[in-house]
Amino acid sequence: MDAFSKSTIFGDGIKSLHLMGVGGAGMSGLAHLLKELGYEVSGCDVSRTSYICNLERLGIKVLRGHCASHIDIFKPDLLVYSSAIAWNNVELEYARKVGVNIARRGDILSALFNRLKGIGIAGAHGKTTTSSMIATVLDAAGLDPTVAIGGEVSDIGGNARLGHGEYMVSELDESDGSFELFSCHIPVITNIDWDHVNFYPTFQSVQDAFVRFLSNRKDGGKIVMCGEDAGCQSVSKLFAPHCITYGWGKHWNWGAVDVNHSIGGGVTFTAIREGKEMGRLALRVSGEHNVLNALATCAVGDLLNIDFGIVQKALYNFKGTKRRLQCLGISNGIYFYDDYGHHPREIRATLDTLRNIFPSHRLVVIFQPHRYTRTKAMYAKFAEVLANADVVYILPVYPADEKLEESISSDLITNCLVNEYGHERCLSVSEGEVVTKVADELLPGDILLTLGAGNVNVYGNQIFNVIASNLRRQGMVSI
Repeated sequence: MDAFSKSTIFGDGIKSLHLMGVGGAGMSGLAHLLKELGYEVSGCDVSRTSYICNLERLGIKVLRGHCASHIDIFKPDLLVYSSAIAWNNVELEYARKVGVNIARRGDILSALFNRLKGIGIAGAHGKTTTSSMIATVLDAAGLDPTVAIGGEVSDIGGNARLGHGEYMVSELDESDGSFELFSCHIPVITNIDWDHVNFYPTFQSVQDAFVRFLSNRKDGGKIVMCGEDAGCQSVSKLFAPHCITYGWGKHWNWGAVDVNHSIGGGVTFTAIREGKEMGRLALRVSGEHNVLNALATCAVGDLLNIDFGIVQKALYNFKGTKRRLQCLGISNGIYFYDDYGHHPREIRATLDTLRNIFPSHRLVVIFQPHRYTRTKAMYAKFAEVLANADVVYILPVYPADEKLEESISSDLITNCLVNEYGHERCLSVSEGEVVTKVADELLPGDILLTLGAGNVNVYGNQIFNVIASNLRRQGMVSI
């Protein structure tokens, strides 16, 4: 990167970095950037992920688990840990004991981001896709941005890339407050919602964090913000002269009219700028939420003086991101989809999208609740949105880094679906039985959606393989 020299980022004494939790989307992207910058990079994680496979192809050594011996093996000048790593983790404790420098992921990523003209995308929902769209447009415009995104983007070949231009596009994480470390040239706020209840006790505490984040932007920085979102509306009052808004209709700075959802996938709409028609946009990705994400991208492109024709073409070519309503395939006439949605608002958007593109198909959902704290706080809302599916299987809670809470289980959601909404086709299932039960349930024409931020996508792939294997035994072809 032309804007960087290694000595100006962390100082001459830092040549090697060890990343704990490197199997996640955010940490793996950071590892990728550091490797490209010329640092010696190593990592570890409790489980092996596709991100780790990508890092190993770059020559980054990754060990399984967390162990004090990793510090002796790699002898890093700096240890970087993700928010999923407990402060009393044995490897982290040993590093402190022997005097290794320690930093959070946000400390390191912001040190890179703040040296460039940073476009930071924040919000409870839609960050990954919006970041990916913006990065795709800047790349198409020849701006060669540095990119760090919390998901795999086929258009840029992964979740991170070191560019040589003056811009950096990054998805910012509000879950642990670390997004407040970033000073944006253009902050983009997709929405402000109450999530990460283990960190933010109230909705007001979330709003306060966003106010601090926006107050930290660079001098003259414009704010791109969804005008339709209630949380954004509240915060935008404090920054009104600096806000570029987007939403439905013609009364925002950027708006969408004449929205048309295509059967089988995709959406088209006319983009409006300051009341004037700019042209028709066609997206291969689906859903009203992606119309809003595309409008945010249009607003950023306009601020950077990118020709609207380039934006149109780049958004049409945008293929989406992994685990964001990703089509895994079709077998025996059954459509297999996977989505990362783990908040009621995200789930509603995903189910509504599938209803729009497959209006006459039966929708079968496997949902894996994420975190005990979120399940406890939102189980009734989960039941409310899942009631829109025809058949619902609910897996045990995926704890992430939280300790077991025996009083909190998936049954909270299942019982609410049955007792409050009269849902007749919902069931709590174990991880050991879900593949067999769902494979036996599915019929040609069904839509199977695996849903959640844990490892639920694994079961969708396994069910797909079972269906395809059955077809092969019958002498049929999976299509």
